[in-house]
Amino acid sequence: MPQTKNFFAKFALMFHFHLVVRAIRQVAVKVIHSNRVGIPYKIQKPGALRSLRRCTITGFWILSIQGVFFSQKPLAARPASLKPSKPAAEYLQIITEPGDNVTTVLERFELAGYDCNISAFFQINKLREDYRLKANTLYKIPVMVVPYDGKTIRSSLKIDDWQTAIRIDAYNKSAQEKGLRERSFIEDKQLWVPWHALHCPESGGAAESLRALHTIAGGDLVESSASKGSRVFPIFGKKYQKTPLSSRKLQGRVFYIISGHGGPDVGAEGNRAGHTLCEDEYAYDVALRLVRLLVSHGATAYMIVRDENDGIRDEAYLECDKDETVWGDQPIPLDQKERLAQRTALINQLTARYEKAGVKDQTIIEIHVDSRHRHQETDVFFYYRPESETSKDLALKMHQTFLEKYARIRSQKDYNGTVSARGLFTLRETTTPVAVYIELGNIRNSWDQQRLVMPNNRQALANWLCTALFRR
Repeated sequence: MPQTKNFFAKFALMFHFHLVVRAIRQVAVKVIHSNRVGIPYKIQKPGALRSLRRCTITGFWILSIQGVFFSQKPLAARPASLKPSKPAAEYLQIITEPGDNVTTVLERFELAGYDCNISAFFQINKLREDYRLKANTLYKIPVMVVPYDGKTIRSSLKIDDWQTAIRIDAYNKSAQEKGLRERSFIEDKQLWVPWHALHCPESGGAAESLRALHTIAGGDLVESSASKGSRVFPIFGKKYQKTPLSSRKLQGRVFYIISGHGGPDVGAEGNRAGHTLCEDEYAYDVALRLVRLLVSHGATAYMIVRDENDGIRDEAYLECDKDETVWGDQPIPLDQKERLAQRTALINQLTARYEKAGVKDQTIIEIHVDSRHRHQETDVFFYYRPESETSKDLALKMHQTFLEKYARIRSQKDYNGTVSARGLFTLRETTTPVAVYIELGNIRNSWDQQRLVMPNNRQALANWLCTALFRR
């Protein structure tokens, strides 16, 4: 039978080919003839096309007959050999409210505390991570809707872990208590399974190693996104202490943020509208805003100089005080050399611990406000560790980011910030791979003071620095 099949197949193909060629020749003759006598071809072509169509159909039926009678497997048997495909996962759908973003949506459904939920949201909606949600629009959220079999959560999901089932049960009850769902999963047979319950393990990987290091280093004083939970950071103040995870762009990176001076040393001073502007307060506020951005994007960040009473402030004139401490609740020495040595020793110790755990991407950012003659305007400028290409690269990226931002919002005035190497104590004595030192402006100049006293400007400074860190 195989030999007969092969012979007939070859014969059928050859005969079909012969018929098609014959029909094409007939069409070609008609075209040539019509061109010679000047008669439009559209009058001549119907007969030839009918001939071509007849040949094609004849060949098709010949090949079909060959397939039916000489196939080794009956047609009816073929579908049985196909493997059934798994049904696509169904996700809970919601309609966004005005002002919603990914964080607020996930927060509403108790999903914001897990970084994998962020990734899942963009993935199931086929969106880029920088996409902005539209109001009154339907989106899927990372909560799978699974039929409840009327027995147990474990049998419905085909899992064995008891604790996972308990967490899913608690999630469904909480959703009902909050009014997110009208009836329980037992009543409507629809079990809500948050993505993180099955896809975000409680331990293992980089997050676990970072948590272990945080415990060694001092635990809750680390502004880290690696730990799960409520994501409340009291250091940011009551208004800003809740810091949802927005993305994982900076995950696995460690930052040491230093605001200049502090404690007994307020740094440079300026005067505006009868108020005293202290360098350490404004540098601290910008630094704190930057730290909040870093942890919201998955980074591990240390706010080296700390003031538990201040938090992020939205006032124009920040009260000067001397109650700041250094990370670990250490008092700040009055002597400048001792003060700088204290900070560098602390950062070097932390850097060594992270390096031992395999974390290579570590960065120091120190923020100050300069003091010059009151008539001298200065733009934000940057220093980097001498002979460190990685530090220079970051400083240049920060400078380029500021150049681009100012070109858009202050086109009438050039940006004249600079980048240069300088052997400052922190840059010289620390072992962290990357180190950059930033001066925000001249605290004595009235033009530069606007950059400091306006809270929106302080936030913009933090935003732009964070944008530059994305580019590394």
